[in-house]
Amino acid sequence: MEAFVTVDEKGRRRVATPCVEPCAIEKGMRILGGKWTGSLLWHINDGPVRFNDLARMVGGASKKMITERLRFLETKGLISRHVRETSPVVVEYAITPLGETAIRVLDELREWSESLPEGVVDQ
Repeated sequence: MEAFVTVDEKGRRRVATPCVEPCAIEKGMRILGGKWTGSLLWHINDGPVRFNDLARMVGGASKKMITERLRFLETKGLISRHVRETSPVVVEYAITPLGETAIRVLDELREWSESLPEGVVDQ
């Protein structure tokens, strides 16, 4: 459904067919827009990655935050979690086919952000 603004004969503006539920962009941003989510997916895309290696790759994120984001991505089906019964126990994360579709979006976002003029995005 497309939302648009109409203007009546008295110049009053009204929204015709307003969005009453999240649009497709909002739904996607609710998944990919979380802090560290894109970075985690990007690093997992290179192959199965152990938790501690991910924590090293995503400097600045606490292990609690990484755990939270990984659980979220797993519940959404973008990554899988594999526990190896070794001593010590090893936990690896891998991208799923659904997650691979998100990587295409992240790659486009990367290309776009690299093309932005200097100063548009604060470092």
